[in-house]
Amino acid sequence: MNAPGLIVAAAASGTGKTTLTLALLRLLARAGRRVASAKTGPDYIDPAFHAAASGRASFNLDPWAMRRETLAATLALIEAEAELILCEGVMGLFDGIGASGEGSTADLAALTGWPVVIVLDVQGQAATAAAVLSGLARHRRDVSIAGVILNRVGSPAHAETVAEACRRAAPEIAVLGAVARSVELKRPERHLGLVQAREHADLAVFLDRAATAIESGVDLAALVGLAKPSGLKASGSLAALPPLGQRIAVADDLAFAFTYPGVLAGWRAAGAEIASFSPLADEAPDATADAVFLPGGYPELHAGRLAAGRRWKQALADAAARGAVVYGECGGYMALGQGLVDASGTRHAMAGVLPLETSFAERKLHLGYREVTCAAPTPLGAAGVRYRGHEFHYARETGDEGVSLFRAQDAHGRDLGSAGRRNSSVFGSFLHLIDRR
Repeated sequence: MNAPGLIVAAAASGTGKTTLTLALLRLLARAGRRVASAKTGPDYIDPAFHAAASGRASFNLDPWAMRRETLAATLALIEAEAELILCEGVMGLFDGIGASGEGSTADLAALTGWPVVIVLDVQGQAATAAAVLSGLARHRRDVSIAGVILNRVGSPAHAETVAEACRRAAPEIAVLGAVARSVELKRPERHLGLVQAREHADLAVFLDRAATAIESGVDLAALVGLAKPSGLKASGSLAALPPLGQRIAVADDLAFAFTYPGVLAGWRAAGAEIASFSPLADEAPDATADAVFLPGGYPELHAGRLAAGRRWKQALADAAARGAVVYGECGGYMALGQGLVDASGTRHAMAGVLPLETSFAERKLHLGYREVTCAAPTPLGAAGVRYRGHEFHYARETGDEGVSLFRAQDAHGRDLGSAGRRNSSVFGSFLHLIDRR
């Protein structure tokens, strides 16, 4: 039987669902359970924390950007390694694209059939919190809210008042416990979300502290008992993006950490070999690789160090000269350009294999789902092949426009013009590609 799963969701962002998810994962792992995790939507940062908490890779499940068969194949990978799956939602339960909420956590819950456990932030509320829970439970009939955890309670009396109000308003929803307010359970943030998991020397201590903080207040056995197997059945292997080559060198360090585990798993399933390297350590990609992938991340925070490196930049130029595929997404795309201007206005020389300059001197937010069409043949596919993905950055693109890689539109179908650049076997864009259409 497929491993049963639960979705941990909330009424809004900032309610503590990530911390509660991490605490639950750590607590279950400490209890010897083979627990795996997933994240709704295009997030890179939260899954890295999940993996640290559970000891297993965390995969993205995106009901807008992924085809049904990709979702099912990804889920099959997760199920193969686990006896229980916890999937963290994104934003509020029904928040997605526009008023319809397309691509929301609720859409994933309806598609998989997984029950939802609500993390309800009750700070500054009492019985009113029950009205919020009741409204969430009745908003969509195809979404089952099975449990609630009261978060940021002020006292035992406060917890009991809210719990009783919830039982009266929604008796079908199990009150699984309460967690007290704690400043110790907050983590630092930066412009793209939480500071990355690998940057925290004390992460294991934090995860254990979070698990201990909820251990006495949450009925773990009752929570596990709510989980149900998914109704999605895989009919093929995972193949979101075609492999860029037979042997792919993937940049992996603090500057380039935004890779989807599902994409790498799909490449391996197709027979490709993956070898990592670190531009920050001035490492060259494997000279035998016929493709190099630079994912997104934070090159702007490490631009001086990247600019000082010679081996990685020369190796990319050599790879391009011999016709190897060199592909960059977002931060990786910026690193392929001629230069990157940081927030202070200082320009740093990058690899110089694309006619591209990027700047953070005057930040502008670019955020949202995108659907793109390939403008010309590349290893991603023939001209006309379509992908869905996500864009989230503050950089401005300047300099020679070069040759376009994609035609892009937003999730509402509005034309955004050309996106990305290509130069022979070198290409990239600010888009994080998730799945083909």
